[in-house]
Amino acid sequence: MEVLLDQKTYLSQEEYEQKALQLKKKVDDSLSDFLKRRSRQEKQPILDFLFEYYKFRPGKMGRYSPGASVIVQSELSPEDHSWTKTVDGWQLDTSELHEKRLQSLNWVLTLVEATQDRKPHIGCMGMHEWAMVYKTEQPRHPYLDYRVPVEEINKFVESRTITCSHFDAFRFFTEEARPLNKIQPERDKMIDLEQPGCLHTNMDIYRWAYKFYPFVSSELIWDAFQLTRDIRMIDMLASPYDMSSYGYEPVRVETVEGQQKYMRYQQEFYERGKPLRKRLIDELKFLAD
Repeated sequence: MEVLLDQKTYLSQEEYEQKALQLKKKVDDSLSDFLKRRSRQEKQPILDFLFEYYKFRPGKMGRYSPGASVIVQSELSPEDHSWTKTVDGWQLDTSELHEKRLQSLNWVLTLVEATQDRKPHIGCMGMHEWAMVYKTEQPRHPYLDYRVPVEEINKFVESRTITCSHFDAFRFFTEEARPLNKIQPERDKMIDLEQPGCLHTNMDIYRWAYKFYPFVSSELIWDAFQLTRDIRMIDMLASPYDMSSYGYEPVRVETVEGQQKYMRYQQEFYERGKPLRKRLIDELKFLAD
């Protein structure tokens, strides 16, 4: 049984091994179809994105880490990671967090804390995906057809007020679309601009969590991955791309009904992201102290 004491959690060897087996099974079950498709070089724009844009591999995802605050009470050091012996058991060796990574950790911690306290903006309608194909002959997913004519894509983009605040989405806007965005995000303004209603900001909880693996727990990384996968699905369904060949119906944000549906999803993702971001803040704070 886990016992919380002085910010540290204690696991028996048996509990540690059980958690490791449970995680591996969840990852294997969830990603088996994706791995089979990848071995056949078949594209799948939802899961492909999660392992191409985000750089955390399935093998690492399935290799359990309890996080830096956990002490495994065992005679022998657990496998897979670097551990240090304490009076109570084995704890991850955080000496691997050299100065550069600590600087990065503090920046991420500042970012997610600032984001957590802000009021969410619900209502961007997923225009970032439309702005990424506005007046271009080179769509980001050339193996996918559009579900609406190119002329309608351009007209719809021009009819909307675009308010994308996420730098890593904005940087993929076409040159013609960038001036149409009410905000002009830059990397050094991320701490000032990130807001918790943004789909990509909530997806990035996963990125910031795995960035500090194995010192951030696999439980948090896995839960954040589940949220990111669900968000990515809606991100693509609200885009101009045709996802019908994968068995999905679009969220037609070019209609009032579709916009209302998108906003409900956006609210749901905000509510799911908030406790995950809080867990991330707690784990990063433990590392930073």
